[in-house]
Amino acid sequence: MATSTIKEFLVTYLMPEKCYYELFLNFHFHVPCLKFVLNKIAGFWIILDTFLAQLPQLIKILWGGSAEGLSLSAFFLQLYAFSCPVVYAMANNFPLFAWADRLFTLAQTVAIVFLILHYRGDTVRGVLLLFALSGVMLLLRSYAAAAVISVIQASSLAAFIASKVLQATTNYHNGHTGQLSTQSVLLSFAGSLGVAFVSLQETGNSPVSLSHILSACLSCVLLAQILCYKAGAVGTTKKTA
Repeated sequence: MATSTIKEFLVTYLMPEKCYYELFLNFHFHVPCLKFVLNKIAGFWIILDTFLAQLPQLIKILWGGSAEGLSLSAFFLQLYAFSCPVVYAMANNFPLFAWADRLFTLAQTVAIVFLILHYRGDTVRGVLLLFALSGVMLLLRSYAAAAVISVIQASSLAAFIASKVLQATTNYHNGHTGQLSTQSVLLSFAGSLGVAFVSLQETGNSPVSLSHILSACLSCVLLAQILCYKAGAVGTTKKTA
């Protein structure tokens, strides 16, 4: 019964029945089947990253009532990075369902930036930022040339990578990671790794693939900082006790 349930799950969500027999019954590491399964897993990672990566960070800030340790510059860059695909989609009149996930991520990032400013006592600036962002996006959508929109879209990944560098630098200077969410970093790592894997399959060692690999590596750095600083804090607490 359990085997039947596992088979049903795997065949429904991860692989064709032929691959199930090849991998789990014949124990034959069939390369096309392995690629198929890995692409499926990468797809799930990408979806999770797109929809949920910012949500744990937002919840952690709200739950803790603080944005300590978060780099405002880093999240401004993330705000830019997540705005780019939305502006691109709006400018090209894509149907909403094609970019609703990006809009959802952008909304979460806007909320995070607002909360960082709010908890720093700069709520008015946060509100003005919301209006300014909306205005700029509408202006770009309506009046920017197609070439400009394309350049903006192409620059989003670089901005996202730079944001991780800034956050890692902030962590190093602070000696802690503050309110940085472990779950968000993990989801970002998984998403970058998933996109890199798919991109490598499609385009080989292209600059885009290498950029996503770099992004995944930087997420590893952030994760290592979270673990190291937490371990250091626990060690200090024990010594004090």
